[in-house]
Amino acid sequence: MMFNFDAMLVTAGAATGMLVGLTGVGGGAVMTPLLMLVFGVAPTAAIGTDLWFAAITKLAATRAHQGHGLIDWQVVRRLWAGSLPASALTLAWITTAPIDAHTAGFLKAMIAVAVVVTALAMLFQKQLHALGRKFRLESGERFKSLQGPLTVLAGATLGVLVTLTSIGAGALGVVFLAYLYPLRLTPSRLVATDIVHAIPLAVFAGIGHLLIGNVDFGLLGNLLIGSIPGVMLGAVLSRRMPQIYLRGSLCAILLFTGFKLLRVAA
Repeated sequence: MMFNFDAMLVTAGAATGMLVGLTGVGGGAVMTPLLMLVFGVAPTAAIGTDLWFAAITKLAATRAHQGHGLIDWQVVRRLWAGSLPASALTLAWITTAPIDAHTAGFLKAMIAVAVVVTALAMLFQKQLHALGRKFRLESGERFKSLQGPLTVLAGATLGVLVTLTSIGAGALGVVFLAYLYPLRLTPSRLVATDIVHAIPLAVFAGIGHLLIGNVDFGLLGNLLIGSIPGVMLGAVLSRRMPQIYLRGSLCAILLFTGFKLLRVAA
């Protein structure tokens, strides 16, 4: 199969990759709507291609998180216990559901909702973390008894969302963990644990979409040409740029994009 270089797709990949490098989130939430709204890619192809785009792009910038004992494997296993079965069930549903105008409209609406929820979760992450910390300190035994089941439930929620929309593994995963493990996970352990869960989930869901035929390799190749150097540059620049303004800008962009998608899907 012949590869056709597309400068606009490479530029979009580079910009999204830099955003991921700067903030650690936003790959799926930015790229999937961008592919649909700007490049006119069908929802199923945008989702399947973006799963691989997000997984490979994040792998290029997260090697540092794999070491130094930062990963909480018990938390990762709890998340996988929910996310991987939920992803498999969602893939089974996608396989049996006929792709028609109604299904495409449903996927667009789900993507729009996922983008808006991601933006709101990022916006209120500190408040949710404070709420979880308060619950943990005031009702310690009850909170700890609920941690395991709620983590599995959080994983299942992410499994469905990521498989159905390619969105949520990074930003929503961090928010869930910040609430559920407010004392146990320091910021660096939180990010590392979320990444270790998110990348295999994206690959698992991506393999399912690949088998279904929802991955456009030409599209993926162009995006990765831009995103891999973009995410590395963003990771370097992130140490020098104020995260509060970057995340605030990203939230605003996501909210605008989400509501735009809702109007298109309506």
